[in-house]
Amino acid sequence: MIVVKSPEEIEAMRECGGILRELLTLVQNEVHAGVSTRAIDRFVEDEMRRRRVVASFKGYHGFPASVCVSINDEVVHGIPGGRVIRNGDIVSLDLGVYHRGFHTDAAVTLGVGTIVGQSASLIEVTRRALVEGVAQARAGNRVGDISRAIQECVEDGGFSVIREYTGHGVGRELHEEPQVPNFEGDGNGPLLRAGMTLAIEPMVTAGHWRTRVGSNGWTVLTADGSVSAHFEHSIVVTEGEPLVFA
Repeated sequence: MIVVKSPEEIEAMRECGGILRELLTLVQNEVHAGVSTRAIDRFVEDEMRRRRVVASFKGYHGFPASVCVSINDEVVHGIPGGRVIRNGDIVSLDLGVYHRGFHTDAAVTLGVGTIVGQSASLIEVTRRALVEGVAQARAGNRVGDISRAIQECVEDGGFSVIREYTGHGVGRELHEEPQVPNFEGDGNGPLLRAGMTLAIEPMVTAGHWRTRVGSNGWTVLTADGSVSAHFEHSIVVTEGEPLVFA
């Protein structure tokens, strides 16, 4: 069921999103060559504890960490552990916060040290695709308008949209209706109404869009080993410009 949030609920999500934005900014500063992904997760846990908020991801269907750290050919759901980040890696951070009864969800991809050529372009195109998708999240448009804007931006940039994972509604639950694909389907999808809250998240690869799940049962990788990038905002649909929570 697609839920339209009240002004009071939107205000609670705005506060939750503000905390998430702050956390995502802080954790990016912890990503550098020589640091382990486990250390990044511990940093996130400490900062969440300090702010008295809860990690949306930890324990969700058994996920063992507070942040997803996905590197190079890992698309999403990377589990932090002993892996050490190296110069030239592409690192995606996906983070969710639960506060005042609501979830917000956001992601960013960054290059470590010196990255050039295709990798740098991949990050920039994926970032731009998120901006283009969010711009279509207006009352009176349809979910398919978001999907179309993302796909066109990605493919015009020479890359491929991951099709097996999508954006989604967000709010009282981490994943709500509707699904928000990053590619055009057979129809235009549900009508967007003011007060609908969405997590829009283009996942993009330099190769083919097909994926596989790693041996840990969680981490999603590109099937052909190509590098991937991921950006995400949690937003609310309005009659005009969408409001970005995180």
